[in-house]
Amino acid sequence: MDSLRTLRDFLRWGASRFVAADLFYGHGTAGAADEAAVLLAHVLHLDLPLAPEFLDAALTADERAAVRAVLRRRVVERLPAPYLTGEAWFAGLRFAVDPRVLIPRSPIAELIESGFSPWLDEAPPGRILDIGTGSGCIAVACALAFPEAVVDAVDISADALDVAAVNVARYGLQARVRPVQSDLYAALAGQRYDLIVSNPPYVPETEYAGLPAEYRHEPGSALVSDDQGLEHPLRILYGALDHLTEDGLLVLEVGATWPALAARLPQVPFIWVELERGGEGVAVIERRVLAEALA
Repeated sequence: MDSLRTLRDFLRWGASRFVAADLFYGHGTAGAADEAAVLLAHVLHLDLPLAPEFLDAALTADERAAVRAVLRRRVVERLPAPYLTGEAWFAGLRFAVDPRVLIPRSPIAELIESGFSPWLDEAPPGRILDIGTGSGCIAVACALAFPEAVVDAVDISADALDVAAVNVARYGLQARVRPVQSDLYAALAGQRYDLIVSNPPYVPETEYAGLPAEYRHEPGSALVSDDQGLEHPLRILYGALDHLTEDGLLVLEVGATWPALAARLPQVPFIWVELERGGEGVAVIERRVLAEALA
């Protein structure tokens, strides 16, 4: 251990330990080296990507101790890097996160960055609903993408809403983004929206049991849905008819559960978005089309 002196030394050592421990990387990084770089940058207060001129700089004794500690926690506790750093990136924005919320990683970010083109090209939404807001990442990103819109950020978890409020305040959006504690639409009687976006629980219990250990640090209630992963998506779909405006749009993520949803509702002509940056199971459907299909 005394031979580890420079940033490069610890980057290599950390990546080697991660590979040996067979860690899982599904929360913002692509592999061991990237994961180690994220943790080193956090501890040493450096920007990513790590500047080449810093790689051979020697760390102080305190820095070496702090780096060893965080790398060991990643291995021993299997905590995803964002929970160790307290932050994650989504749609080019930095968000505070902790184990009260899922780590932001929804491919819906790609749609937000494009302004939900082509579906909303002619009429930007005035009212937006984010169901299952968690950290508030989708709500905040939507508010920034549509500066004239107001957003209701709904979650059943009061703990999650506390985290969302931190992120809403971080971007100065308190006047336009409203955290609401609600079981889906329960607290939204009479409210209608031009755009409803949701990344709800959709993982079947049987699949959850086989997920890598890193996922077990996230709130299970934000991942698991009964009825083969379809309970929450189906409630959102049917409830959307009462909460979308006449020309409103629903964007619903169901990930790998999409074949089950398509099979359950074969009459619904979902548009399954082709995502350039990876991911699957993001459906887009207009209210009028949904109403006709579910009639």
